[in-house]
Amino acid sequence: MRHPNLKNHSQALSAAGLLITLGIVYGDIGTSPLYVMKAIVAGGETITTQFILGGLSCIFWTLTLQTTLKYIVITLRADNNGEGGIFSLFALIRKRAKWAYILAIIGGSTLLADGVITPSITIVSSIEGLSILNPRVPVIPIVVAIITGLFFIQKFGTMAVGKSFGPIMLIWFTMLSVLGIVQILKFPMILKAIDPQYAYMFLTQTPNGFLLMGAVFLCTTGAEALYSDLGHCGLTNIRVSWIFVKISLLLNYFGQGSWILMNSDQMYQWTNPFFSIMPHWFLFIGIMISTAAAIIASQALISGSYTLISEAIQLNFWPKIRINYPTNIKGQMYISSINWILYFSCLFVVLFFQRSSNMEAAYGLSITITMLMTTGLLSVFLYYRKVPVYVIVVFLMVYLSIEGSFLFANLNKFMHGGWFTILVGGLLFLIMWVWYNGRKIKNSFIEFIKIDTFFDIIRDLSQDESVPKYATNLVFLTKANKTSDIESKIIYSILNKQPKRADTYWLLHVDILDDPHVLEYKVTQMIEGILIKVDFKIGFKVQPRINLFFRQVLEELSHNSEIDMVSHYKSLRKHHVTADFRFIVIDRIQNYDFDFPPREQFIMDLYAIFKKFGISEVRSLGLDTSNVMVETVPLYIDKDIPILMTRNDLTQHQG
Repeated sequence: MRHPNLKNHSQALSAAGLLITLGIVYGDIGTSPLYVMKAIVAGGETITTQFILGGLSCIFWTLTLQTTLKYIVITLRADNNGEGGIFSLFALIRKRAKWAYILAIIGGSTLLADGVITPSITIVSSIEGLSILNPRVPVIPIVVAIITGLFFIQKFGTMAVGKSFGPIMLIWFTMLSVLGIVQILKFPMILKAIDPQYAYMFLTQTPNGFLLMGAVFLCTTGAEALYSDLGHCGLTNIRVSWIFVKISLLLNYFGQGSWILMNSDQMYQWTNPFFSIMPHWFLFIGIMISTAAAIIASQALISGSYTLISEAIQLNFWPKIRINYPTNIKGQMYISSINWILYFSCLFVVLFFQRSSNMEAAYGLSITITMLMTTGLLSVFLYYRKVPVYVIVVFLMVYLSIEGSFLFANLNKFMHGGWFTILVGGLLFLIMWVWYNGRKIKNSFIEFIKIDTFFDIIRDLSQDESVPKYATNLVFLTKANKTSDIESKIIYSILNKQPKRADTYWLLHVDILDDPHVLEYKVTQMIEGILIKVDFKIGFKVQPRINLFFRQVLEELSHNSEIDMVSHYKSLRKHHVTADFRFIVIDRIQNYDFDFPPREQFIMDLYAIFKKFGISEVRSLGLDTSNVMVETVPLYIDKDIPILMTRNDLTQHQG
């Protein structure tokens, strides 16, 4: 090991850690009280005590079984060196279950798609509260202004405002608790909803009760974020803070239920019990706190989307695109293309659906699919961790039943707006599927040969002054994992395309590891001073800045007198000028005389289109473009040429 491991250790339990966790993790699930009870009541035919108790019981047991047991207790144990999320989970099992990539990209694409609704529904729900104070308030223009400002500031980083997220969310959850307690004290029998029999009666006796589980499911849509943010906050901080968050959420839900039963004559389709439980004098303050919490929830979604895409790039699920780091905070990034795609998608949702009640119909469908994919990946993970099979079977039976039921109920939303998130998720899935399989097809044409058979000719070429010197140091990027191997196309470039004489040939190999934060390198002198290989081992969450990493390698090798970094040209050497370097990146393209089978040709055609929207391999690896040459070579160079013609003049001559 040549470089310290940059692994991000989970933060220890502390008051500061708990406060940070409140600000980062719970934005989505924490703002659910803004719309969940309203959605449940709007789906019912009549408001009865049994109906409200049943809805609250479903919320209680959903938060207990789905969020607490599945995610907090079980899923958070599946950490990838402290990191969580569906792609981190896939990285743990991908070497033994390569087929599982399909679960990962389905889950990742639906998670991103459902996230488009989160900023829209939370901000619209909070601003709609102003309509209680003044029905003429222009809700949509205000929401559009907030969303525009939120996405515009992303490129500058959110370090300054991010420090306030924890305290604001602490105020938010405290407000939820106090408002709920006040109402529960007025109607304490609401606590009977903890009894699961009310949930059973809700599902079996309420008209369309099973379909109303789609509205109930909204209370746990942010559960996946608990797992995704594991690396930012640490296991212990999430588990301990969840106790406070869950109690606050349940108190508020039960408080809303109490108010509804005490004021059923005041409940209309447009009434939001969340704002109704606030004293009139507190309403404006409550709306402002709600709006702040909604913005924080939206920010968490945006940051999470950047992280998800950056992981997808490293796992070869997404075309390489530019990633910026606007602040010095580790892990905070900005991806311009994703930012504006999210922005215009959110604008479409706000302008198309107009009201939060319409967005509720679209919300939750695709995230149910994400949870099902997490369940599948987690069961594979548990199997490889030698967990008894009967435990895995029970786990699958329980959660496939629960999440399958939620999915069936949410499918009722498809024609009411769910089609939008499924459409977005489908497009994202197509990109990930094509990119993964396109690279797989392309890499299947890589031919590795034993490099030691070329040692003599490389040594001779390096010393052959009849060949003009191409560069003092010539650097190639290689995909060969084994030190003994090299791509035939690199040898083709050095010897055949144009003989390239250099004093030293470098082979750089980048290995993306399942461990998210590793950053190491190894040097192998294959021909002393003439052919040197450097293997970089990089975690899938580390940005591969190969130019910077290679410079560090050269400095350390020079410091240890393993290489000579002074120019080999006599006129420059006496002045101690640093030697020159030139990089060659080989781009393999399809031959004009070769066609793939129809399915593979379809994939490769789409792959070529998607590639145009990304950045080049040179830029993605952080190479200095001023000394890089991209060389195109055909996919086929070593195959026998089929006999397509007969020689006519030879036939006549023989005659």
